[in-house]
Amino acid sequence: MTKPETMVHNPLMWADVPDVDVIRVGDIFYMVSTSMHSMPGCPIMKSKDLAHWELVSYVFDTFEDTPGHNLLDGKGVYGQGSWAASLRYHKGTFYVCFNCNDTHQFYVYRTKDIENGPWERTVFQEFFHDPALFFDDDDRVYVIYGGGSIHIAELTEDLRAVKPDGIRQLLMETETEGISLRCEGGHAYKINGMYYLFYIEWPNTGSCMRREICYRSTSLLGPYERRIVLEDDMGYHNKGVAQGAIFDLPDGSWCSMLFQDHDAVGRIPYLLPLRWEEDWPVLGYNGKVPESFTVPLKTCEGKPLVISDDFNHTENRLALNWQWNHNPENSLWSFTERPGYLRLHTGISAESVLMAKNTLTQRTEGPRCTAEVKLSLSGLKPGERAGLIALQSHFGTVGIRMEKDGCFLTMCVNNGSGGEKEEEEIPWKQNEVYLKIAFDFTDSRDIAEFYYSEDGEEWCSIGRPLKMLYTLDHFMGYRIGLYAYAVPGAEKPAGYADFCGFRYARKGSEE
Repeated sequence: MTKPETMVHNPLMWADVPDVDVIRVGDIFYMVSTSMHSMPGCPIMKSKDLAHWELVSYVFDTFEDTPGHNLLDGKGVYGQGSWAASLRYHKGTFYVCFNCNDTHQFYVYRTKDIENGPWERTVFQEFFHDPALFFDDDDRVYVIYGGGSIHIAELTEDLRAVKPDGIRQLLMETETEGISLRCEGGHAYKINGMYYLFYIEWPNTGSCMRREICYRSTSLLGPYERRIVLEDDMGYHNKGVAQGAIFDLPDGSWCSMLFQDHDAVGRIPYLLPLRWEEDWPVLGYNGKVPESFTVPLKTCEGKPLVISDDFNHTENRLALNWQWNHNPENSLWSFTERPGYLRLHTGISAESVLMAKNTLTQRTEGPRCTAEVKLSLSGLKPGERAGLIALQSHFGTVGIRMEKDGCFLTMCVNNGSGGEKEEEEIPWKQNEVYLKIAFDFTDSRDIAEFYYSEDGEEWCSIGRPLKMLYTLDHFMGYRIGLYAYAVPGAEKPAGYADFCGFRYARKGSEE
């Protein structure tokens, strides 16, 4: 009988899925990823063959109700929010924990049903940087955390508090010589009686690329010995593949899921084979990340990470692929007010598109992709803006600016302080317009180009190509966004923008 096999191709997803953590429960693999300022947050993906994945849920719709999370009073949480979630399964319960970088609090969420919820949360007045949740064989539970200086804190058995009389101490100081970024991004395991801690570090000598480090010990509290287990960039601009999870397969073999900084598209995941030699993990083949390899699993169908959407929905429920930029105001959007359209009301004014409520986003994908949509202008009022955005700090937009003296089609970029700088404007007389952005991430070309059309068939460029930049103030790959907002002093009552026929396509670099 032929054994099942599935071919895995790297990168696993050419899209922003950073800080991955993966577990196996039975024959299903589950993965969680960082979501920062996107809502809902902490996306959960699943797979049965490790090559094909699908979004199945989120841990939370929103998790804080603050001016920053709500884009109010000139505040936002770009690049903050939830970071580096840790996913574990223990005695019938799934746990996800993470820090929030703006509230400086630690969160533990739990559920019996990872695909449907509900999730119950506990908030700690603690800050455990890059937490690794760890259950030992005796059911005692710990958070191992920190950067450079690695600490351990014991939690109560129900994970609702730090255990008052439990272990809490410095676990170890990681390597300092020749290192510009000491160990962080931890993951903790116990395998065959040995404790393993995985981290990334960034040397300033030798290759000077991010690399994967493993510490191991026969005792939880050490001492630990260290080994470099992967130092490879797959020939891509000295950007090392590192940070992530290890996990076993049903047949007893092992894999690792790590990620690589890929400039403007974001941080993208890779799957690697893993074997054990003298109780040390050996990642990849001959120290390299393979472009492809087989895993002993039956091939199963996945679902696209980024989708087209006709918005022809009978209830106000988004496909899982969509996320809001910060907390949404749910009273200001609808599929049902005009069937076949997404209606975004401009009920809350903003100084710029970066502060606009209810910008609806999806990831972009490499090597190239395009997104287009039809925008109906009949509901817009003077002082309101609507359109399509390539969303990062260094953004670009194509859309409509409605004024008392007329309607203008514009292409804008960040003016250097978060506002819009118009690169081109065209007077617009029609009641609708088709908008398109084409993204090219091939070998970090990182160019976005902007287009408009009267009929969705013949396209004209507008403005200038945008050189996309991955900046740490957003700490997220470029997203496609639909926006509508009013500037301060806009005409009252507020208007709305209607979008329909969102079309997305991913393309190979050779096309």
